[in-house]
Amino acid sequence: MLKELTKTRKKQFDVTIFQTPMFNQKKGYKQVYRIMVESADHDECLGSVFKKFNVLDRLPADFRGRYISTGDILYIDEGRRGQRYYQLQPGGWQEINRIHIR
Repeated sequence: MLKELTKTRKKQFDVTIFQTPMFNQKKGYKQVYRIMVESADHDECLGSVFKKFNVLDRLPADFRGRYISTGDILYIDEGRRGQRYYQLQPGGWQEINRIHIR
């Protein structure tokens, strides 16, 4: 009830999508797309990006990658508040170290 009465403050997240040239590769991640996403937290941000880039009608016109799938990496930049990298695993999004992107 209290959650319904209080409004969660949404923030702007700078999200960059990294993909390998071919599906299921382990190395060779390259930046595919960059977008600003408004959401309350990282989980909501990851969910909205996944939904946007896995439906053909929602894809931006200038997007040249493939659908987001297992192994793809999302980089969330919050400016002074830090940077986080998430990789899509079979069980969901897992936070990873930057070292995986080369």
